[in-house]
Amino acid sequence: MINIDSIAQALLVAEHLSFSRAAQVLGVRESAVSRRVRALEDALGVSLFERDSTGVRLTDAGRSFLDKSRPALAEIDHAVKTAASAGRAVEGVLRIGVVCSVSHGFVRELIGHYRCYHPGVALDPVEGSAGEHIARITERQLDIAFVTGKPPASHCDTAVLWEARVFATLPQWKALAGEAEISWDALMGEHFIVSREAPGPEIHDYIVRRVAGFGRSPSVERHSVGRETLMHMVALGLGITLASEASIGTRHPDIVFRPLADVEDRLRYSAVWLPGNDNPALRRFLSLARSMSAATPRAPALQVAS
Repeated sequence: MINIDSIAQALLVAEHLSFSRAAQVLGVRESAVSRRVRALEDALGVSLFERDSTGVRLTDAGRSFLDKSRPALAEIDHAVKTAASAGRAVEGVLRIGVVCSVSHGFVRELIGHYRCYHPGVALDPVEGSAGEHIARITERQLDIAFVTGKPPASHCDTAVLWEARVFATLPQWKALAGEAEISWDALMGEHFIVSREAPGPEIHDYIVRRVAGFGRSPSVERHSVGRETLMHMVALGLGITLASEASIGTRHPDIVFRPLADVEDRLRYSAVWLPGNDNPALRRFLSLARSMSAATPRAPALQVAS
């Protein structure tokens, strides 16, 4: 018997050419993915991948099998979700990947408006990193994702939709908390803390890049905690962090958010989706997002055609 989950995992390995990366996206052990793929190869009687010390490569048989399996698996996935939607008397399902909070800003307003216009569509938000979301879109596990910047995403369409300011997150007793805006000069001696969970890695890279522009090396410490715990750590004086404008709608005791003063400290956010995804709920969602984007002012440097 051929297990559909095994095919899905093999497709993910083929996308990343890595068993470990596929396992990270799925949230399972690498050995579990390897066993699944081995069982699939045994059932088929062919090797799908060549494995050696340099990495993983598709065999000719593997490329042929997975190229034919991908659309078939997508059809099965669509059929299952359509049946489930009918059972719940809804008009469809829209799976949305987000890398930041939806407590404030464009995505929150977009989802709110969409719910007003299409109350029968079930919305399924999923948190994760940009890389995880792009992989999920490619495998049709997500319909659309919102990520920072305009990432390279093969086989996907992208459109920059809005921008958001970057904020320093500080304990309210700190002297800098009294400033209306904060410059990077004032932050050079600060100790930063970030989460290992998304969007922590992106915040880490942003801090390193901005401080390096001043010829300095930042003090950044990563912790295996979620956003809520990180905020409490800031309040306790264990360090400061950064947040996008989308994250400041949720208030935390003893915490203040202050915008960074530099004009460069504005993040672009893009939508990413598969051009071949014919989910009607996605098409309506994209149309609304583009309309809202056109009505949202942007800084001149961020006027990017979508």
